Amino acid sequence: MVDFDKLLQDTLIIWTTIDPISTLAIFSGLTGHLAPRERRRTAIRTIAYATMVLLGAIVVGQLLLGAMGIRLISFQLAGGIILFLFGLQMIFGSGAENGDKEPGHDIAVFPLAIPATATPGAILAVILLTDNSLYSIPQQAATAGVVLATLGVTLVLLLLSTQIMRVLGQGGASILTRIMGMILAAFSIELVMDALGVERWLSG
Repeated sequence: MVDFDKLLQDTLIIWTTIDPISTLAIFSGLTGHLAPRERRRTAIRTIAYATMVLLGAIVVGQLLLGAMGIRLISFQLAGGIILFLFGLQMIFGSGAENGDKEPGHDIAVFPLAIPATATPGAILAVILLTDNSLYSIPQQAATAGVVLATLGVTLVLLLLSTQIMRVLGQGGASILTRIMGMILAAFSIELVMDALGVERWLSG
């Protein structure tokens, strides 16, 4: 049976941490000098790399933590703190748009795939949302489906970046990014409170 509450929560969290609108703004700024065909190729490579990173985090992320002797609750607490800082970056702005300019540098890898699309927040979120001790295989598969759907939407936005940014404008993109940052910051507080057992302490 599909858990629609979890599916909705996953969708909001993954959309917020991947943040297609912010990725769109960064992509538009970094590829404005490219020919349309090269922009399309860059968009496709960006999403391909980001997909490999995020699906890899779902499949082996928790196993790696176990092999390193890191408890998931510790990762949840650290992840909540990092997600909070990432949310603050989204709210107050960051310099993620400034990628390296050395010869031969592929902007589809950095900064477009990582950290603009497969953000640190997204990597942490997908590991926490597919916790083997909390969620069944079908639930984890549904979460992976949400990740793929969000990346698919991101790809469409990147392919239509020129037209969208012309309509939305830098101001509109900035407002949406900051709203998502506030949602992400609120979610990170929930993670920290849950890891520390604050809600159980208050109710007890």
